[in-house]
Amino acid sequence: MKRVAGSLFGLAYGDALGKPTEFMTVEEIDRVYGPNGPRDLVGDPALVTDDTQMALAVAWALHGVDHLAAEVLEPRIRERFIAWSISPENNRAPGMTCLRAVAGLAEDRPWTEATMTGSKGCGANMRVTPVGLLPGLDLDTLAAVSQLQAAMTHGHPTALAASELTAYATRLLVDGESPAELVALLRERCVSRRSVYRADWLGTLWQQPGATDERDYIARGWDECAAVLDRLAAALAVPDDGGDACLATGAGWIAEEALVTALYCFLRHVDDPVEAIVRGARTSGDSDSIAALAGAFAGAAHGMDAWPAHWADRIEYGDQLSELSQHWADADMEQLR
Repeated sequence: MKRVAGSLFGLAYGDALGKPTEFMTVEEIDRVYGPNGPRDLVGDPALVTDDTQMALAVAWALHGVDHLAAEVLEPRIRERFIAWSISPENNRAPGMTCLRAVAGLAEDRPWTEATMTGSKGCGANMRVTPVGLLPGLDLDTLAAVSQLQAAMTHGHPTALAASELTAYATRLLVDGESPAELVALLRERCVSRRSVYRADWLGTLWQQPGATDERDYIARGWDECAAVLDRLAAALAVPDDGGDACLATGAGWIAEEALVTALYCFLRHVDDPVEAIVRGARTSGDSDSIAALAGAFAGAAHGMDAWPAHWADRIEYGDQLSELSQHWADADMEQLR
């Protein structure tokens, strides 16, 4: 399926484009790249960050699994995250939350103890795109897997809700949903999922200071996501000034802002996927994560044809992206027979 490949490669393209601009102001970016931002991949291969590396970890954890359940998937995610953490290629300024939590996983601690319970950093959902691309996944399982992979490092309820929404948005676009309906559908999801806590996947994670019960814990995450989606809707309702997207919807260092700022970039340039990731890279916040998610959304909507053909041979981990895309496309075709 071209949309699966378009989304996986789009994630990596946005990540690579935003990699050199992540810690720059827009003024600094414009001085280096001009007012139109970075528009082409740099290097051969064009290097990505921990965003793509961890997305690949999630993807390979899902690869070849016949039955998705917490007891099956948790050790696979743990293994992949630990392998990422000790890899010599893990030298792309990875987030401290991920490193600390994975260090606890490597000590064989229960993940509910290893996770950083107060963190809702965008490390939770920068890597969740493969969950939205997995063929044949029902929405209840998509929600559970999205939340588990987030919760193993980021235990804040908003990290879980934002991760589910990110995967759900990807799934909607791959299935051909109109981008114009996306924000409203995500907002509806916040309402319908507000009191749903998957204890069979999340165990006792909810038992944190300030939470009176399971529903109280998870509702806080959905309420915060609903608030930023309302901010996104308001930002899209006014003319685009072409400026820093972070000023409209947030800097993206936290999960819910990474989601909505990436959506802002995608929806402002819904018919121009390259421009969407350029807009993400030309931001004052977490540029690589914003551009990566914008690329995942744009690729899910438009497919592989959205991207310059010569980029596929230049992007780091292109062989893995191709293998996963082909495997999932074959699996999807098999289900249609």
